[in-house]
Amino acid sequence: MSAAPPSLDALSRTISSCRKCPRLVRYREGVAKEKVRRFQDEKYWGRPVPGFGDPKARLLVVGLAPAAHGGNRTGRVFTGDRSGDWLYGALHRAGFANQPTSVSRDDGLALRDAYVTAVVRCAPPDNRPTPAERDRCITYLECEIILLDRLRVFVALGGFAFTNLVRLLRNHGDRPTAPARFAHAARVDLESGRVLFGCYHPSQQNTFTGRLTGPMMDGVFAEARRLLDSRRA
Repeated sequence: MSAAPPSLDALSRTISSCRKCPRLVRYREGVAKEKVRRFQDEKYWGRPVPGFGDPKARLLVVGLAPAAHGGNRTGRVFTGDRSGDWLYGALHRAGFANQPTSVSRDDGLALRDAYVTAVVRCAPPDNRPTPAERDRCITYLECEIILLDRLRVFVALGGFAFTNLVRLLRNHGDRPTAPARFAHAARVDLESGRVLFGCYHPSQQNTFTGRLTGPMMDGVFAEARRLLDSRRA
C-alpha cells in the first residue's frame, strides 16, 4: 500500500473521486440517474461514499457497502435507509451518537468516539462486490485504520465485513489470539489488545425475519461501550 493520505478529510476526497472499478461506476451512476419513484425529486450522490464520524474515535464500525438508495443517494454511509435507522439508533442508545436517526448529510448527526465505514465504497449490484473490486477498495479502509490511531474496538456488521477486517488486521500484524469465526456477538481478542465484535448486519433480510432484533444489536454496542469505558481510567 502507498502511504496513507495526511488526513481523513484528504482521504474522503480521494475516496469520493475514485473510479477504479468500471462495473461499480456504471452501476452507482446508473442508479443515481434512473432513481426510484419515491426519490424522484432528490439529487443522488452517485459516487463512492467516505467514512463518517469522530476523528478521535476508539470505536470503528464496518459494513459491507453503501446501499443503492441509501448511502449512494445521500452521500453518507448508512444514511437514508432502514439499515441506517437500526445502526444509528443503536449507537445513540449506547452513547456514541447525538441522535437516533440519519436521513441526510446535513441532518445534524454527530458521532462521539465512533467512526462508521465500509469495506467497499460504491453500491454494488445485488450487494455483491467481486473479489477484485473488494481488493481495490479495501486499501481505503486500511488508510482509515491507520489515520484513526486511537482505535480500540471494532464492530463488523455481517460476515463479509468480519472476514475482510480480520484479514486486513492480520496483514498488519494484529492477529487474533484464537481462531476468528463470525457469529453474532462473537468476540475476537487481537494481539495488540484491541477487540473485534461480530454483529449481524441490520439488513431488512435480517431485521424483518427477526434474525437480528433491537436488543441483540444493543447488546453488541453496550459491550463495546463497557470495554471503552473500562479502559478510560
